[in-house]
Amino acid sequence: MPISFQFTEEQEDIRRAAREFAEKEFTPELARECDREEKFPFELWKKCAKLGFHAVAIPEEYGGGGYGPIEQMIVMEEFSAVNPGLGLACLIPTFGVEILLLHGSEEQKEKYVTKVAKGDAIMGMANTEPDAGSDAASIKTRAVRDGDEWVLNGTKQFISNGSIADFILVTARTSEPKSFEERHKGISYFIVETDREGYKATKITGKMGIRATDTAEVSLNNVRVPAENLVGEEGKGFYYMMEFFDITRVWVAAQAVGIARGALKLVVDYVKQRKAFGMPLAAFQYVQFKIAELATKIEAARTLTYRAAAVQVETGKPDNTLSAMAKWYAGEVAVETCNWALQFHGGYGYIDEYPINQFYRDAKITEIYEGAKEIEKLIIARNIFGFKGR
Repeated sequence: MPISFQFTEEQEDIRRAAREFAEKEFTPELARECDREEKFPFELWKKCAKLGFHAVAIPEEYGGGGYGPIEQMIVMEEFSAVNPGLGLACLIPTFGVEILLLHGSEEQKEKYVTKVAKGDAIMGMANTEPDAGSDAASIKTRAVRDGDEWVLNGTKQFISNGSIADFILVTARTSEPKSFEERHKGISYFIVETDREGYKATKITGKMGIRATDTAEVSLNNVRVPAENLVGEEGKGFYYMMEFFDITRVWVAAQAVGIARGALKLVVDYVKQRKAFGMPLAAFQYVQFKIAELATKIEAARTLTYRAAAVQVETGKPDNTLSAMAKWYAGEVAVETCNWALQFHGGYGYIDEYPINQFYRDAKITEIYEGAKEIEKLIIARNIFGFKGR
């Protein structure tokens, strides 16, 4: 069977629909408003949810589109190419749903996933802590069993949807490790409804980019949840988290590819009409060469990203080396492309009236969340050298 580098007719339909929605709804006025005011676009998200773009990869039995990783990447790429901030805001309300689909009970899926798929609820996931980012096994949040309930205490940092979510998935330590080397053991996931007593979310403001999305510090002060809110097996949370990142890093890679594509289009349009020394900037060979280099890197990043997604489809599980490669390289290409695109805009690119300004600021996050680029390189190297698990 030959390898195909083309979307199927159905996938192309999804791509066109996603692009048309973004070009119609992601208006420059809304983008600037949400960026400047750091405001989540609830009405836009509702429109997106009504059409099912946010739930394209959620199984049909739970109200989703029933597609897979490739279709999910397509939507993310097209949304990000039009406006990264609004695109992410439309799709991030399902953040963490993969863990429920893979390890949640049927009751949990019926109760929580269906609401998210229908656009009736926003979810989030709380892993990161003030002193536990890349070192995810060093979390200090604790969950103690008390009869038919678990009692959670701790602080989570940089939590997407923390102050707007209806519920979030929280990692907490349910048993103490025997040694430093075993600290990845004894971590569990819990569903925490945000209206529970002791839950407090403080919105983080002043972010460099993706300002249309909600990010918060979450405090858990004797938050009680029923025993049935434990997700999967007790003590397996760290492994669920790593599995989740292997899946979602490709999603971030698609976001980065979209950002790079959008930035390239902005700069190509600009240098064709902007004149210097009596001729368009596009007539200068240096500009032509740089655009050619960026376009080639974007195509390479895009191919790597969809290869990583295709492996998930073909084998039923992600290849963590490919996921790390795609996320690292695509993020780097996005940052480089936006940097040059802003440079060619000159002083105009430094003003937020020009879209490249936001693209430039939004691109950087793709090198940070879902594992910093240094972590991606570490994963790749360990797998090459056979140091996995050490």
